[in-house]
Amino acid sequence: MQPAGIPFRETGYFSEIICDYLDQAPVLKEFYHRYPSIVSFGAQIKEKKASFLPEQRKVLLEALNRQYDHLDPPSEVRANIEFLAKENTFTVVTGHQLNIFTGPLYFLYKIISTIKLTEELGKKYPENHFVPVYWMATEDHDFDEINYFNFKGKKLQWNRESAGPVGRLSTEGLEAVLELFSMEMGQGKYAAELSELFSKAYLGHENLTRATRCLVNELFGHYGLVIVDGDDPSLKRSFLPYIKQDLYEHTSYRQVSETIESLTKASPSCSIQVNPREINYFYILDDLRERLIEKEGKYYVNNTELVFSREEIEAELEAHPERFSPNVITRPLYQEVVLPNLCYIGGGGELAYWLELKSHFDAANVPFPALLLRNSALLLTGKQEKKIRKMSLHVRDLFLDQNRLINKKIREISNIDIDFSPQREHLKKQFEALYSLAEKTDKSFLGAVKAQEVKQIKGLDKLEKRLLKAQKRKLVDQVERMTEIQNELFPNGSLQERVVNFSELYLEMGKGLIPFLMDSMDPFSSEFYVLQTP
Repeated sequence: MQPAGIPFRETGYFSEIICDYLDQAPVLKEFYHRYPSIVSFGAQIKEKKASFLPEQRKVLLEALNRQYDHLDPPSEVRANIEFLAKENTFTVVTGHQLNIFTGPLYFLYKIISTIKLTEELGKKYPENHFVPVYWMATEDHDFDEINYFNFKGKKLQWNRESAGPVGRLSTEGLEAVLELFSMEMGQGKYAAELSELFSKAYLGHENLTRATRCLVNELFGHYGLVIVDGDDPSLKRSFLPYIKQDLYEHTSYRQVSETIESLTKASPSCSIQVNPREINYFYILDDLRERLIEKEGKYYVNNTELVFSREEIEAELEAHPERFSPNVITRPLYQEVVLPNLCYIGGGGELAYWLELKSHFDAANVPFPALLLRNSALLLTGKQEKKIRKMSLHVRDLFLDQNRLINKKIREISNIDIDFSPQREHLKKQFEALYSLAEKTDKSFLGAVKAQEVKQIKGLDKLEKRLLKAQKRKLVDQVERMTEIQNELFPNGSLQERVVNFSELYLEMGKGLIPFLMDSMDPFSSEFYVLQTP
């Protein structure tokens, strides 16, 4: 089976605003800077080069060397970190939570898209150097979102209490997850490799930040992927002017609120992803991450007894910048201030909220990055592809709602015609004649004619449904086989990439999994991939 692609709009799994963005619809032009094409990156490079200063590079280089002090990364990573000191080096960034063992499969797709884009940029602009970056969401505090991964339909969960930023959590207790994972894998071909990978990352490091860096470095280090932790005092210190602007002037709140209003007018079907607050920062300690709220000139830490005057919070900012954690509105600005970044790569929901932020960046005088939708894919085994072919299914059919899929295929394979559309058309023509007759005789009968038409159309609909239901019973084997393969590929009615963990595929393909995905994907593709694994 050759790699196939389905336009994102036709999958039914992507929002209208993202499909419009991919189509470069004029109504969205004011909400982003440059659409990501290989040519448009030339202007993005010039703009970022002019705005990113040598002292910013120095702070970044020192922070990364410090953050990697617990690892001996591959030479490709070391080289890329050193390259970041040079004015002709730029980054492409993706970000993600610290999901246990990477969480859903699309985590890999994000990073692969990022690495592949840097490779493409290197070919087009060889006088520059491009570094792929994974920005770890170490400061997030929603433990329930990251404390598990799915394996063969089972949820393998890290059970413990959690408070504060997840990156600072001790990895204690993850040995129980490894034990359960190893038991579920059994004696699979690459089970020992996966167990060793999990053990090296999570049992060999004291906190979740270091464990995640180790894991991702093992998977992608040889591609030169640099991993950044924003929970860093020196990076936060370089961002202080912007934190103060938000705390004292509420700039983010005003700018993003105005953009949201404009965006909903331009795209009425748009669902707003995030709403700004007057202060878009949390106060964090090892076991605390709570919102900052201003009341009558004082700054309160929500759900605590902590309170600061204007002078006290100024002193706290200067002494402990690491205690001020950006929320979803201000984290993108933080990222773009501390990195020489050209492009952010994310999923549909992420790009939708980035579209709310451009005016905020303009007000801060920080270049807005290009926004690129990450690659997406449905992976089929040879056995699954054979089943699909045997049932004369098209892969596109599997993206349909299950009832629509079954109805569509039953109509196709049935030896009788279950489509009553011709009968409906014939009935409508008959009633057109009755309407004409009522107009010429007694218009009071128009209502009665209409009622009779509705009744008879409904009668046809009921007959069609009953016939379809009867055929489903008659063709029950085909229905069961179709639903079985769709449930395999779309677990819980969701995209495979949003549920399945990479370990299921690694168990079959081993270290060949990531090179296979690298070879199969193009960051500039505007289609959802359907790939058959070797």
